[in-house]
Amino acid sequence: MERVDAMEEGLESAAARPLLLAETSSSESFKPASDHSLTPLLVFSSFVSLWGSFSYGCAVGYSSPAESGIMEDLGLSVAAYSVFGSILTIGGMVGAILSGKMTDLIGRRGTMWICQVVCMAGWLAIAFAKNAWCVDIGRFVVGVAVGILTYVVPVYISEIAPKNLRGRFTSASQLLVCCGSAVAFLAGSVVSWRALSLIAAIPNIVQFVGLFFVPESPRWLAKRGREKEFEATLQRLRGAKSDISEEADDIRDAVETSKHTSDEAGILELFQKRYAYAITVGVGLVLLQALGGNSAVAYYLGTIFAKVNFSTSIGPVVFSLLQIPVSIVTIILMDFFGRRTLLMVSATTSCLSLLLVGLSFCLQEIQYLKELSTILAVVGLMGYGCGFALGMSGIPWVIMAEIFPVNIKASAGSLVVLNSWASAWVMTYAFNFMLEWSPAGTFFIFCGMCAFTVFFIWKLVPETKGRTLEEIQSTMTTSLY
Repeated sequence: MERVDAMEEGLESAAARPLLLAETSSSESFKPASDHSLTPLLVFSSFVSLWGSFSYGCAVGYSSPAESGIMEDLGLSVAAYSVFGSILTIGGMVGAILSGKMTDLIGRRGTMWICQVVCMAGWLAIAFAKNAWCVDIGRFVVGVAVGILTYVVPVYISEIAPKNLRGRFTSASQLLVCCGSAVAFLAGSVVSWRALSLIAAIPNIVQFVGLFFVPESPRWLAKRGREKEFEATLQRLRGAKSDISEEADDIRDAVETSKHTSDEAGILELFQKRYAYAITVGVGLVLLQALGGNSAVAYYLGTIFAKVNFSTSIGPVVFSLLQIPVSIVTIILMDFFGRRTLLMVSATTSCLSLLLVGLSFCLQEIQYLKELSTILAVVGLMGYGCGFALGMSGIPWVIMAEIFPVNIKASAGSLVVLNSWASAWVMTYAFNFMLEWSPAGTFFIFCGMCAFTVFFIWKLVPETKGRTLEEIQSTMTTSLY
């Protein structure tokens, strides 16, 4: 009850503050600090950073259309190709370990630069591979890069965007992941796997060039004590006529508080009682994201559609394309309905859709109503893709970027991303064995995990809509007391 009361008080004060500011400063030419408008630099900086999410989408979508070509040209067995498909997640785990400290050491922009160079090297290794070792190494290297990008992109966007736009901007990351995956499926249906790997490197080049023209995160600059650059960058992002004094003071106070609280926290220090709530929410959401079947379905779409007797070329493309308008809807609704509402709707829709897929496999196993079983499976899979894209696919990363205080953001972010990639590896490695055991049972398990996700969100996940990062983080570290 104390935690709920504390969060409600924080929400009430956050909701009241913009009105007070508007009343007291209505005669001034400056815009209130809580209600910043779009600026060209903010839009461009977010656009450039989102190419990292597009790169991630290309990496995830690559394995399904490239499967038959790689297996035929390099003579890979099903087991060997399973290694190729899942080794991306192992690279992602390595990237997760590096991500937090790396982004704190060289900055958000510098980290994205390095990631794009590494990612390009990985795609080139795949494109010119002569044997299984080369494609595996290339896939692993790409995994390291995108593992870091899954952390740094939402963190960078959440730190440059004002609170009234932060949810929409950060959730755009999922839209670009869907676009990247759709491009990989579409291009993979008309070009060879080698050409597809070269196409997948194009987003890396775009972001690498674009990063020359975007600023560093103002919160990172404040943390590093670069005061003049911090103020100048924040003013440029908010616009020349915006009053940044309140936001700048909040950021300085948060940085100063983190210095007095402790030095930069290590992994072991995250397990203090004061951080337990934030860690539980952050890690719990990404674990449930993977255990709900997201990674397994995304990596083995072709296999699943073949199991339900549906086109393996049309099915994955439609599945990916449907997620794009849903992701756009998520961006529009994010700061209207909030994170919790969209997560609850997303998990519920995913649960019901997976139930349909499980029932279709039951009908298939008893050889009853075969045509109906295919329809149920396709409807369920499409519904699952849309439902997951509505919230569970992207919003956990939005919340991850919002809830951790400055002094633990690097270590906590690394822990969250590591758990995400580790659970994704478990699911992608085990999925084929689970299908052999029982296709219906596999999807009923995923359905059960989505049902538990609804309960987890209802009981634990806070609403962060309309609140500054400093307000959210203060609530997350005090709500257990």
